[in-house]
Amino acid sequence: MLTSLYIKNYALIENLKVGFGDYFSTITGETGAGKSILLGALSLVLGKRADLSLVYNKKNKCIVEAYFDIENYNLSSFFEEHDLDYESETYIRREILPNGKSRAFVNDTPVNLITLNALSSKLVDIHSQHETLQLADKSFQFQILDALADNNSFLKSYATNLKVYKNLVNEIELLQLDQEKARKEYDYNNFLYQELEKLDLKKGEQTDLEENLEKLSHVEEIKQSLSEIIRISEEEQIGIKDLLNRLTITIRKISSYSNAYEKLAERMQSLTIELDDVLEEVILENDKAEYNPLELERINERLQIIYQLQKKHLVSSVEELLSVQEKLSHKLNFVNKASNSIKSKEEDLKQIKSSLESLAKNIRERRIKAIPVFINKLESILYNLEMKNSRLNIKIEPVNKFLANGKDSFLFTISSDKGKTFEDIKKSASGGEISRIMLAVKAIISEYTNLPTIIFDEIDSGVSGEVSNKIAELMLKM
Repeated sequence: MLTSLYIKNYALIENLKVGFGDYFSTITGETGAGKSILLGALSLVLGKRADLSLVYNKKNKCIVEAYFDIENYNLSSFFEEHDLDYESETYIRREILPNGKSRAFVNDTPVNLITLNALSSKLVDIHSQHETLQLADKSFQFQILDALADNNSFLKSYATNLKVYKNLVNEIELLQLDQEKARKEYDYNNFLYQELEKLDLKKGEQTDLEENLEKLSHVEEIKQSLSEIIRISEEEQIGIKDLLNRLTITIRKISSYSNAYEKLAERMQSLTIELDDVLEEVILENDKAEYNPLELERINERLQIIYQLQKKHLVSSVEELLSVQEKLSHKLNFVNKASNSIKSKEEDLKQIKSSLESLAKNIRERRIKAIPVFINKLESILYNLEMKNSRLNIKIEPVNKFLANGKDSFLFTISSDKGKTFEDIKKSASGGEISRIMLAVKAIISEYTNLPTIIFDEIDSGVSGEVSNKIAELMLKM
């Protein structure tokens, strides 16, 4: 409930704090005393659009704070959902800055007006002839009936399942679109994939091919250089190998005289062994080096194919071509996998749809049972409020689609006097009658749920003394 209201620099109010106790509070006064200003300030803090013209002193900011005891209203999930700090003693602050901009806070956390209005609707209900227009709103009419039908748990389950249902429908539609797109591109992607798969590329292949191409293209120069190395190394008397052997023999003659000479001899021997190994590899490479025009042609052709594919796919290595091939494979496989995925999701959708149908049916049945109870209660209250000939008619018809609160269409009509046909409430009832109907509705709802703070704005306007007494009795009961 609203426990206190603090107003600073708003309209005619420089600074004011109003406290509200339990039960019933009344604000009275002559026209112009400021009753509407208090209501306007409260409307501002609850999310009404800010207006700089309402600021008392334009040089200073306007502040309105409303404090609420919300312990009994089960709002912790709302606070968690909107990332707000939950406090059983919650306060809302609204500021209008001198530049005309406004800010809103809930327990010192900044919030936007959408969040503020969503919270405010759970905290305060302003009952006036203007506000009673919601009586003709279909969603509000469903709320009335669902409160009597005790449909809250069913509607929560329905909303949860409906969210899953809509998500699945969207996922299936996206998969179908992607599948259709993939099918249109399938032939071209398959051609590109087959082109790469046929080439049977290997990692590092391009480097090996380019190296072999260099060897085959310069085979004569290579053989000449290798043969020269062998000749220089193995030539008798002046060859490197012979000279190195002679150096080793010479150093061995004095190795016994010093440890240093012995180490030099070992190093010389190592050079001899290393030279022998190098010469063996040189001879092997020389034997392998031979001109092979067929192999040269094969390598050239394969490299040209690789270069062409790299240009086509805008890459520069075989490894990147292999990555392109893998991506193409995924695209081709997607067409088949998408069908399986769609089929699986359609099975899930079928189950969710069955649950929704069952929930919608239960919700409808409970609504139908609640209709005569609601009509009897409402007509009884209206009778006491001097609307003795008012009759209510409610029709529920199933619709062939899932709505936010079930699968029902709703027709709420009233006949306000004898002989009158049943019509929409907006057409059939006057402003004063609608106000009394709305009061009766809230009186009934109060028996089934915790109502927020209700503010009755000129509830006795346009009614006789006797009706005023009846309204007072009804408010006392609420």
